[in-house]
Amino acid sequence: RGLRALQDHLHKEVESGLHVNNNPNRNVMKNAFETRNDLKNAQRIVVKLGSAVITREDECGLALGRLASIVEQVSQLHNEGKDVLMVTSGAVAYGKQRLGAEMRMSMSMRETLSPKELFKRANPEARAAAAVGQSGLMALYDAMFIQYGVHIAQVLVTKPDFYNPISRYNLRSTVLELLNLNIIPIINTNDAVVSPALPDSDLAGVGVGLGRPIVSTTNPVISIQDNDSLAAHLAVEVGADSLILMSDVNGIYTLPPDQEGARLLHTYVPSSNESVTFGGKSRVGLGGMESKVMSATWALDRGVSVVICNGIEDQAINRIMSGKRIGTFFTQSKEKTVSVQALAANGKPIGP
Repeated sequence: RGLRALQDHLHKEVESGLHVNNNPNRNVMKNAFETRNDLKNAQRIVVKLGSAVITREDECGLALGRLASIVEQVSQLHNEGKDVLMVTSGAVAYGKQRLGAEMRMSMSMRETLSPKELFKRANPEARAAAAVGQSGLMALYDAMFIQYGVHIAQVLVTKPDFYNPISRYNLRSTVLELLNLNIIPIINTNDAVVSPALPDSDLAGVGVGLGRPIVSTTNPVISIQDNDSLAAHLAVEVGADSLILMSDVNGIYTLPPDQEGARLLHTYVPSSNESVTFGGKSRVGLGGMESKVMSATWALDRGVSVVICNGIEDQAINRIMSGKRIGTFFTQSKEKTVSVQALAANGKPIGP
């Protein structure tokens, strides 16, 4: 009975705290940064690496050179004393690479000459690929980060971990303790057990929270359907100052980037009347640009500054954190002018 009473008390205490944290209209301790130049002051940063950033063009393997550059930039921020968390994709792609090689080696000559059989055997089911690839991906991260004297930890989560108050409380406590120990948490969805992605009814204002349905017409919630929404939830949960969503596009465009007349928005104010038409998803991954914008807006409303950028671009993280005009910066300020320092930082040197 005593244990049951303790669990009930903890559940009520955590639930009441989560109701407060989940209200976007609450008086938060901090506001999101108003200009890019303010990103220099960010102390806690969440970096989300999309599948298109981590994987090669053939989608069966990792882009090692690109990943090594990102690890170097994250390590630099960490060694400067900043708290950095990573949300990563890539386990499925890495697992497919390893399983595909094993399957091809076990096939007969007749089977390898059959395109249909080759495709079937060389493309394992995604959950099985994730189970194989997760350990290899973390081993690769560990080997890269240790070159800079940085230690990492793996944290696998599922959607219920954010909606169950006890699991959510434990997740937050674990991540914060890892940061206190000077360790970079690397978070990913547990793709080996997750269900296939379903249409996201939560974006229409219907969601599941704290174990029961929530219907909202004024403050829609987002459910965790991809790593964009996972990163947004995580950034809010740990009180991050900034969130960098890295994909294979330069930012938000007024039209799909491949259409004539598409214009890149360097700054985006969600409450403005700026017209944006979203295109399709990237070549890999679950989330498209619309998912990124919804996740970014949700995090911005809760005090987290967000930048959507092209992770393939050289030194993107370092340039963003130094105030350079890279990607699309989300802000709630419509009238804030750009500082002279920011203009100077983004200016191009004049050559002979």
